[in-house]
Amino acid sequence: MIKAVLCAFCGNRIPWKNSKYCSRKCLAISKQNRKEFVCSRVGCNNKFFRIFNQHIRFKNHYCSHRCNAMVVNSKKVLKPKQKCKLCNNLLRCGKIYCSPKCQYIGTTQSAEFLLDWIRKFYIANSRIPLKRECNHYHAVRTRFKSWNNAIMTAGFDPNPVMFAKKYIAKDGHKCDSLSEKIIDDWLSRRQIDHMRSVPYPDHGQFTADFVVNKYWIEFFGLSGELTKYDYLMRKKLRIARNLKLNLIKIFPKDLFPKGNLNERLSFLV
Repeated sequence: MIKAVLCAFCGNRIPWKNSKYCSRKCLAISKQNRKEFVCSRVGCNNKFFRIFNQHIRFKNHYCSHRCNAMVVNSKKVLKPKQKCKLCNNLLRCGKIYCSPKCQYIGTTQSAEFLLDWIRKFYIANSRIPLKRECNHYHAVRTRFKSWNNAIMTAGFDPNPVMFAKKYIAKDGHKCDSLSEKIIDDWLSRRQIDHMRSVPYPDHGQFTADFVVNKYWIEFFGLSGELTKYDYLMRKKLRIARNLKLNLIKIFPKDLFPKGNLNERLSFLV
């Protein structure tokens, strides 16, 4: 009777012989500096080998590029799909208008139409529009070369450089922008006690726009437009996180073109 033994590498049963490996392949692999792993992707469980200089540097190991990509993509935060300003249809990547028709309408409006739109907006909202609120901004640039030229042609003074002009809220607070004045007035109308420009604890060089009880409110009006502004914004967010503050973030999309403060700050009432 032939005695059966197990391969010293793969564990398969082999007839007894002088070698303790079932094949030359097992013998060759055993002489290399390899380690067996189980794929880190949940649900895969495939087993594979990595040589020393590959497995020592990584925390997670995947049996294939496919498994690696599936895990990486699952952790990505998907950006909301952009919509055409004229018809609200979803846009394809890199497009401004959803169709040639919308592109034609958005870029070929007459100067009279654009000036009339600016005047009607002022009558309806008691202020001049921001360029992000105009669905025909490209037509404005084509007709008037710049947004401020269009505003002046319509008979209004253009908005000043950001933070160059101070606005006084109804309760007397000085605000750095029209947007901050809108937030301040919203709080005042609802008789919510609030403070302006409050320094962060232990970080006096940084101030929050508003503080209501235990809540700190910041309006990030230039988010995504200036590199230095984004750097300071991330620094404020890090400070608030380290101090465990209840920070409420408000962006221009919460104010323009349609105010969303009733939903964002309703819990303060």
